[in-house]
Amino acid sequence: MSNIDERRVVVTGLGLCCALGDNVSECWNSAVNGISGIKKIKSFSTDECYANLGAESHIPSKELSDEDYDRSSLLCIKAAGEALADAGYDVSENPDRIGVIVGNCVGGAASIDVYYTDEMKNGGGKSKDILKMTASAIANNVAKHFGMNGVTANIVNACAAGTISLSYACDLIRAGKADAFAAGGSDSFTSLAFAGFHALHALDENPCSPFNNSHGITLGEGAGVLIIESYEHAKARGAKIYCEILGSGVSSDAHHITAPRPDGEGQMLAINRAIKKSGLEPNDIDYINAHGTGTAKNDEAEFLSLHTIFDGNDHLSVSSTKSMTGHCLGAAGSIEAVLTVKAVCENVVPPTIGYTEENLVTLKEKAGNIDFVPNKKREKTINYAASNSFAFGGNNASIVFAKEPRVIPDNTNSERIFITGIGEIVGKNRVEITSDDYKEHGIKMAFWRKLDRFSQLQLVGGMRALRDAGIAIDDNNSADIGIIIGTADGPLTEIVNFQKNVIEHGTASGSAFSFPNTVYNAAGGYFSIFAGIKGYNVTNANGNQAGLQSLCYAADVLRNGDESIMVAAGVDECTDVTEFLYGRLGLIDKGITLGEGSVSLILETEKSAISRNAKKYAELCGWANAHKSVEFGSVGGTESAVEKAVKDACAAAGIKTDDIDLVSGFANGDSENDALQNSVFAKLFAGKTVLDVKDEIGEARAAASAEQAAKLAQTLSENESYKYALAVSVGSGGQVSAVVLKKIG
Repeated sequence: MSNIDERRVVVTGLGLCCALGDNVSECWNSAVNGISGIKKIKSFSTDECYANLGAESHIPSKELSDEDYDRSSLLCIKAAGEALADAGYDVSENPDRIGVIVGNCVGGAASIDVYYTDEMKNGGGKSKDILKMTASAIANNVAKHFGMNGVTANIVNACAAGTISLSYACDLIRAGKADAFAAGGSDSFTSLAFAGFHALHALDENPCSPFNNSHGITLGEGAGVLIIESYEHAKARGAKIYCEILGSGVSSDAHHITAPRPDGEGQMLAINRAIKKSGLEPNDIDYINAHGTGTAKNDEAEFLSLHTIFDGNDHLSVSSTKSMTGHCLGAAGSIEAVLTVKAVCENVVPPTIGYTEENLVTLKEKAGNIDFVPNKKREKTINYAASNSFAFGGNNASIVFAKEPRVIPDNTNSERIFITGIGEIVGKNRVEITSDDYKEHGIKMAFWRKLDRFSQLQLVGGMRALRDAGIAIDDNNSADIGIIIGTADGPLTEIVNFQKNVIEHGTASGSAFSFPNTVYNAAGGYFSIFAGIKGYNVTNANGNQAGLQSLCYAADVLRNGDESIMVAAGVDECTDVTEFLYGRLGLIDKGITLGEGSVSLILETEKSAISRNAKKYAELCGWANAHKSVEFGSVGGTESAVEKAVKDACAAAGIKTDDIDLVSGFANGDSENDALQNSVFAKLFAGKTVLDVKDEIGEARAAASAEQAAKLAQTLSENESYKYALAVSVGSGGQVSAVVLKKIG
């Protein structure tokens, strides 16, 4: 294998459904011909709303798939099916080596609407709809449908999620952890999102026309999925190749929960990272599918970013296909990625539509050398194209596609990784948060009161970890620090309460104060804003094990050379809402005691830790993810995945399972869950000391799985009896994560 082939990642399949069409061909034909999918909304009432337009897919949910899943899952299954067929990919040949990474924003908001409408107006909701509520279900549902047993993740970074999912998939493939992924994004058209943006007065009464005279967005729905493979795997099976995926960049504004930095600093960091990691210069880029939403603040910031970076580029074309697809939130980046890949292959730039003759005069005055492709497609040779996505919480992502292969820089960092800080606020039932908890970190009440409980927990836990590590953040290191947050249920309480208000009082009654807190990545956004962290920032919703998966993800970011320090966290809340829903599922009666909290661990490269003379709790010397597709809501039948994650983590650490001295498990009182642990541990760790943290803190879900690693690190630091410790956790639907820690010395 040549050097150029070692890190090649290619696109071999495309799948797409949105308001422009039911498949890639229909959507591409509409996009290049400037045909809009924006029409009057049919999904729900917009009475008393000042706007009533949207870009809805006309496909009924029952025609998307036979499963009884939330519409976000069904849309994703539709697009993934097309992509797999297009790629000619036989999943059954090696299901362990193909995974699913899905970007999403609103999760199962449509099912939350159905459940609480039944609960409030029809005498009682159906428990089956509860399992559809969380974004944690989506990737697992797709994996179950197609029999994929590779790594799963649900990237829930709002409008940047679809692009980040592609970035993460590429990184895992280059790290040798998968041959391929069905990666992309999906979101359904919901009253929650519409009511929220309506409350913010962020919707346009007319179809949006980004970089033009729009003063708001037009919402859309859909799913875009790309089959991404290592070049060697694609070549071995004789797959057609659409294009190459080169570098990507992820960053955080650390500025405002809904508005971008006016100076575009965070956007430019992501774009420049993507270009640099591609081995390119700004002048090499031929086309950018812009984030381009139609809101003044977003378009102005992106316009500034593009001109600052690309003013020396006299052949750049930029367009926003949201003028036709609407803003599809968590699916936006992946839908736009599919259209960008088609642009590279066809040498055609789709337009931004909606410009009048007067608008064209204004555009010419401000566009400079950049061609914003108004109204009509542009035929040109496209060798390199980028797609940008920016989001609530200040999250930014950019990814580069190429017509031909090229050598890209290998920034792999093989240094040892240490845990240098721990921050915990976790316990059974509800943990007490007092004024002392936020005052100790200088958090002002004016900031604190903006946060929902989910975000408050993360802010306290995260700041405690930074303080414990002795990390002071300033302009010199703010971009060298990143965040990965894992959660099972996200801000479910805020989402439910927002939706109940809409059900009771109508779509026009959404709360502008609470809506920003309904996105899963709000906690990471608030944390980055207060702490000043401007690096990699991702939230992953993936069941109870997500806190432990955040360590694996954060370690991958460090290994990839993207950051020097990562905050890896698990956070979930226990409220009246979660107690009610878990009770309706019968889990409380099965013996589970809910807990809540946030546990953050600081992961740091050896060079960084030495330069700061940091204390070290333990070394993170091995980590692994595995998956066994089972129905979401169950962990039964996942023994093989638990064993695989454990053995792979040990192999990565250069040890055998017999070398493990101390194990932290996932027992929580549920008979199925506990039987799984007992079965695997009896086989792999008979006679070894087992630490069950949930006996003490309850089922705090992602916070509990992060606490597993935290307790092991603390124990290794304080106890001479143990050298190697392992934590393993499993999530509903079959995702498993495991980490191996080693005593310092």
